Amino acid sequence: MSNADNLPATVLGRKAVVYVRQSTQAQVETNTESRRRQYELVETARAHGFRSIEVIDDDLGRSASGMSERPGFDRLVAWLCAGDVGAVLCFDASRLARNGRDWHHLLELRGLVEARVIDLDGVYDPSRPNDRLLLGMKGSISEFELGVLRARMLDAARAKARRGELRISVPLGYLWSREYVNKG
Repeated sequence: MSNADNLPATVLGRKAVVYVRQSTQAQVETNTESRRRQYELVETARAHGFRSIEVIDDDLGRSASGMSERPGFDRLVAWLCAGDVGAVLCFDASRLARNGRDWHHLLELRGLVEARVIDLDGVYDPSRPNDRLLLGMKGSISEFELGVLRARMLDAARAKARRGELRISVPLGYLWSREYVNKG
């Protein structure tokens, strides 16, 4: 399939949106190469023929698990609903959402307005059954991966608690002690 088939003039005439996200503030501060590579997707959009390119990076340091607000994601959804977006570019398509509700909602919207998804693996058209299947699998794998990570972290915290090594935050004015919590 040629680029012209996957990215027709009607798609290229709308804006490309580069969605940049890292899950935690620590990742933002330490994983600068990941962020730099995500911003480089602007050049990928240009290479595909997009003239109008917007970058959404409001969600740096915010998880896509569905537990926190993501103003950038909300803006992306609004632009998709308005029919302004020809393609969403991201490092990995599964980085857009790590929960099924957000992922499938976004996939449905992109299919309705014929917006493409572009990541390092290729160009996807959510209105085509094979592309939709592949994107659905990427989303399901991402959601599964998040569940596994959560379970591992919870198991590790429980193991620490059983050994008496779990340290949790104490309210302001209190001091942590191995034996008990003291009022400072």
